[in-house]
Amino acid sequence: MPELKLRTVTRTQGNNAALKDGTVIPVGFAFDFLEVDPLIDAFRRMTRGMEFDICEMAITTYICGREHGKRYTALPIFIVRAFHHGAILVNTKAGIKTPKDLEGRRVGVNRGYTVTTGLWARGVLAHQHGVDLSKITWVLSGDEHVAEFRPPANVVPIEKGKKIADMLASGELVAAIGAECDHPDVKPLIPNAKEAGYEALGKLGHYPINHTVVVRDELLSANPKLGTAIFNAFSDAKRLYVERLKAGQIAKPNAVDDMHKRVMEITGRDPLPYGIAPNRQTIGEVIDYALEQGIINKRVSVEELFAANTLGLIG
Repeated sequence: MPELKLRTVTRTQGNNAALKDGTVIPVGFAFDFLEVDPLIDAFRRMTRGMEFDICEMAITTYICGREHGKRYTALPIFIVRAFHHGAILVNTKAGIKTPKDLEGRRVGVNRGYTVTTGLWARGVLAHQHGVDLSKITWVLSGDEHVAEFRPPANVVPIEKGKKIADMLASGELVAAIGAECDHPDVKPLIPNAKEAGYEALGKLGHYPINHTVVVRDELLSANPKLGTAIFNAFSDAKRLYVERLKAGQIAKPNAVDDMHKRVMEITGRDPLPYGIAPNRQTIGEVIDYALEQGIINKRVSVEELFAANTLGLIG
């Protein structure tokens, strides 16, 4: 029987490098890796055209896509995580002294409303700073990966010909999420944002998931053992990375490696746990925030989001 080769998109990083270089060989199938740069284009292509068999995907794109009938299912592989306290920039001359001051104002959002950074940053504002998100007008610089999505009434597109960074620098927008703006009047809204993220991890268990891995439903249906095999391959590769991280064997650690090491120091645990059990709180937060922010209209359970035969796996 010919080997099952699956068209796969995932950005090369420490926790999946062993899959890309062949150190970890999956059982029962082979990865046919494709490189898509920027990676966000793959999210859109998968959601709109189902172009790949396996695809790394922003978790909010996935949850939104599932509500709109997209025929893919996630495995509880959480390949990218990050803190988003520093994603909120503010114009220092706009009179914004605290996060609550954003209420009644216009705030930019880089790309679409369903972008994961936006979900988490708005969640920080609402749940850690008491901001009423419904009292803010969110100005988007782009559209959504899920074409069928319709945003809440307080979400509007940017005016034609304008750019979020320019509007933030001029004060036309008092703040923006996920924007890049090198201007003397622009700074992070939350002071010492990196440390604020680590503090939220230590005190609240706040450890945002950015990306998961999805598989076309027809493949999971036709190959009952496939979900487990994919999960195991990603988990084996991740373990090798974490072992090297613990041993100080990363030759040139980058900012992501440094973050994982700091998370390990704070929690005393694997900085990239896969599986539902060690991530139930965070997955629940994603669902809660998506519902609160109008990214989804119906509540789903944690278990509904992931392939049935991977619900008990931990990697």
